Amino acid sequence: MSHREDHEGNEDYEGRNRTSRTSKADRANRATRVHGAVGADWGAAGPAALPEPTALTTAQRSAALESMSSPEGLDVLVVGGGVTGAGIALDAASRGLRTGIVEMGDWAAGTSSWSSKLIHGGLRYLYQLDFPLVHEALTERGRLLTTTAPHLVKAQPFLWPLKHHYERSYSAVGVGMYDALAVAGARGRRTVPIQKHLGRAGTRALAPALDSSHLAGAIRFYDARVDDARLVIDLVRTAVGLGAMAASRTKVTGYLKDAHGTVTGARVTDLETGTAHEIRAAETINATGVWTEQTQDMATTEGGLKVLASKGIHIVVPRQAIDAQTGIFLRTEKSVLFIIPWPRYWVIGTTDTPWTQDVSKPVATSADIDYVLEHANEVLTRPIRREDIIGTYAGLRPLLQPHLKPGAEAASTKVSREHTVTRVAPGLTAIAGGKLTTYRVMAVDAVDHALGEARAHAHPSATADLPLVGAARYHEEAARAGEVARSRGWTLARVTHLLDRYGDELPALLAAIDEAGPEAAWDRPLALAPDFLRAEVAWAVTHEGAAHLDDVLLRRVRLDIEQRDRGLAAAQEVLEVMAPLLGWGEEEVAAERASYAARVEQIAAAENEGTDAAAVAHIEQAI
Repeated sequence: MSHREDHEGNEDYEGRNRTSRTSKADRANRATRVHGAVGADWGAAGPAALPEPTALTTAQRSAALESMSSPEGLDVLVVGGGVTGAGIALDAASRGLRTGIVEMGDWAAGTSSWSSKLIHGGLRYLYQLDFPLVHEALTERGRLLTTTAPHLVKAQPFLWPLKHHYERSYSAVGVGMYDALAVAGARGRRTVPIQKHLGRAGTRALAPALDSSHLAGAIRFYDARVDDARLVIDLVRTAVGLGAMAASRTKVTGYLKDAHGTVTGARVTDLETGTAHEIRAAETINATGVWTEQTQDMATTEGGLKVLASKGIHIVVPRQAIDAQTGIFLRTEKSVLFIIPWPRYWVIGTTDTPWTQDVSKPVATSADIDYVLEHANEVLTRPIRREDIIGTYAGLRPLLQPHLKPGAEAASTKVSREHTVTRVAPGLTAIAGGKLTTYRVMAVDAVDHALGEARAHAHPSATADLPLVGAARYHEEAARAGEVARSRGWTLARVTHLLDRYGDELPALLAAIDEAGPEAAWDRPLALAPDFLRAEVAWAVTHEGAAHLDDVLLRRVRLDIEQRDRGLAAAQEVLEVMAPLLGWGEEEVAAERASYAARVEQIAAAENEGTDAAAVAHIEQAI
């Protein structure tokens, strides 16, 4: 079923709709309240004096649950807090709809924090002649780079090594088409540099680590990278700033239905307190990724989407392990492999293998790690060794299950990543497929579908040019980076790191440091993770919804992927900052550290196993 189809069942929406009659001017005013008044003074006093309507906190979460459970109900309830669900919540809120979003774990705890962290058009899809999909993705890439999230999304060059001279011509055509589609999607503007052809000498100059002895040269092209978890958190925060109600660690246990069988909301349980709630909504949208079938089957088992879980793993090595100024793009017998530079490390992956185990427990096996090492080392002059690896991670892609003949099997690498939206039951819409880059398009389609054509036309999406939290004045703040560095006695690299995480909220972060005072020492680097300030841990709690140690180490201050002990040694200082903000005593602090230590031990044991089944046997709880 096409994601543009199936508007049936929406005829009665007008009668059940509780949509606010919100004009474009009203939505613009809301956006102004989120991002600050145009031309506002962001100097020393800065945004600390402004209201902070986007902050995610434990108090905000409790208030959101109570508000969502009120008799007034919602226009739209979104189930799932990954990038798709977060994008849907923002899209619905941008239309002036009374919107709620619930997530059974932390924000981005599933697939959306374990991706390749790339914003890309899908260069390989050109070779499948899927031009519309590539054009759509490149258009979204341009938006993210220039308008909606320039603080988080960064242009990233890659080298495509060429083994034979004849490869240059057809590869150049493919990359040239990629560039052309990107420019077309940006209405004639260039958001990244176009391709450049290199010989052996030019290839060696950019990437001495690349074995060029058997190469004809390389093509340099551009895509972009992003901290995937931070993107999701900023989406949720932006939605909250536009009036959405958001509650993490809130699990849907069933759906509410009226006498005609129409879904009218959901029963949920607050996993922090055990309290049950009923949330009524005119429309409910299921955006739960690899959990799609589980969540939709609570409403009906007679139809809906079929999703194939495919595991992708990545390894992380220190920046000094690979001598190169650019990323590297490799085609493998199954898919592609990226060697992606970040300021302190390289991310290398991914695999693409069917997953038949518990979808809450994906983990890298020894065989997975060997596969990535083998393919990376085929092109590197200095092989990466096991002992070079400082981190690994695994995630599951929700791929749409194709219709198969009896007895046939699907290779996960051949399943389309294009998304599909369908009506599972009256009042309940489900969406699956897609990819990180096109989350906004998926969100528009999901909300349009849930509302029906007439209502969607009356209340159009307003996200195409809506800056996320931190984006609106990012470039203005970046221009002041040297001034901030001098005034604080920091390196420019330190300020750049903060800008690329918090964007135009940097003045508010600095104000929070000053207000906390010298005793809190929020301006001090973490002793065992000096690239991060103690203030970043505090901000994770006061603005980004972190309520547990793993929320910080896995998805806010991401030591889990860049330290061999997954940040365990730094955990005590992280807890020292978190505890007073969350009201924890010694018992809670000890329990948080013990839980995280158990996770570290279990994943280490799993990585020594050769099969998924053996690896999962070590994992006691969702990771």
